[in-house]
Amino acid sequence: MSTREMMWVAFAAVITVMFVLDLFVFNRRSHEIKFREALAWTTVWVGLALAFNAGIWYFMGPGKALEFFTGYLIEESLSVDNLFVFIMIFSYFKISKAQQPKILKWGIIGALVMRGIFILVGIELIERFHWMIYIFGGILIYTGIKMAFGGDDEVEPEKNPLVRLVRRFMPITKRIWRDRFFIKRHGVWAATPLFLTLVVVESSDVIFAVDSIPAVLAVTHDPFIVYSSNVFAIMGLRSLYYLLAHVMEMFVYLKLGVSFILAFVGAKMLLVDVVEIPLQLSLGFIIGTLVISILISVLLAKKGRG
Repeated sequence: MSTREMMWVAFAAVITVMFVLDLFVFNRRSHEIKFREALAWTTVWVGLALAFNAGIWYFMGPGKALEFFTGYLIEESLSVDNLFVFIMIFSYFKISKAQQPKILKWGIIGALVMRGIFILVGIELIERFHWMIYIFGGILIYTGIKMAFGGDDEVEPEKNPLVRLVRRFMPITKRIWRDRFFIKRHGVWAATPLFLTLVVVESSDVIFAVDSIPAVLAVTHDPFIVYSSNVFAIMGLRSLYYLLAHVMEMFVYLKLGVSFILAFVGAKMLLVDVVEIPLQLSLGFIIGTLVISILISVLLAKKGRG
């Protein structure tokens, strides 16, 4: 077995075991996830990602390890924007905190499949048509500018094509039935608002993937590095959501920092044939931007309270 094959097996084993423990053992029943529990699981997933990164360093070399860490950091930072949207989606459908974990659990499962497809397609497009890298770069710059100056996102689920499709072919109950996606009434199956929420969350993740996958492809075209860094970030997204949901108002400039990261990565893709920006410089810019945006948010929050 080659080193790469061994790493694929190790990655699959770690993710499968932790996936089952996190989603189907410790969090099998729907319940409200408190701050301390969210902090504990966030620490576990970040720790696992760093441990796996150390394994990549040992078996595949420092270059691949740097690619993994940069890709992981990009995906985690872009997840911040996802969290803002998730909060608005749950608020729109009036989903309680006890019901949210189930939606996020199945949303993660769908995201793992969709990200794999997006990564394979994205790498294939860049390998076959080099000019696609300019398209991806332009998308990232446009998204970064829109995120910085476009104001707050608006969530309009009723305009979502998938929501309209579900409503067309299946009756929808007006009330939420505990944590059930479907119920059978008078011999007829009907979807609940919980299922519509899941549809919106899944379709939102497809949109997020259009940004995050090209961003990681700016770092590496290695399918193993791109997918593994994405999966570790996604698996920690659920606990990160509950962790940041308690303190999101403190980091008002974090979203602006993420927009700068998107624009920087997009510019890197556009300049790929003109100048090669070292990966170390890219990582330094990403970390520096995140740290500065968080510090400014915290300092201004303290000043406002003072």
